[in-house]
Amino acid sequence: EVQLVASGGGLVQAGGSLRLSCAASGFTFDDYAIGWFRQAPGKEREGVSCISSSDGSTYYADSVKGRFTIASDNAKNTVYLQMNSLKPEDTAVYYCAALYYSGSYSPPYPIADFGSWGQGTQVTVSS
Repeated sequence: EVQLVASGGGLVQAGGSLRLSCAASGFTFDDYAIGWFRQAPGKEREGVSCISSSDGSTYYADSVKGRFTIASDNAKNTVYLQMNSLKPEDTAVYYCAALYYSGSYSPPYPIADFGSWGQGTQVTVSS
């Protein structure tokens, strides 16, 4: 059974940084991607960033480009989202999710393709 555990959220002032972690276990697929999503109150869940296991291809939403960095530690089966220069509008519950594929499949990926989801971690950025 696939399990994704997200952690690292918290309260930070605008301009600060946080690092989220997504620890994955139970994968039986060779190729997969891990994505980070967020959902603010009253808003739809949106994609933030994702990374492919096969070649390390990454994707960032325009709103976080230049501020967030996604990276994976395959030895630890963990994907990190380093968030710098945080803004109040980054406040949301952040989720990590996994999708599985075979062959070549580069990001970005539709949210509907992510079949396994972790619990959320709250990120609050104060002004």
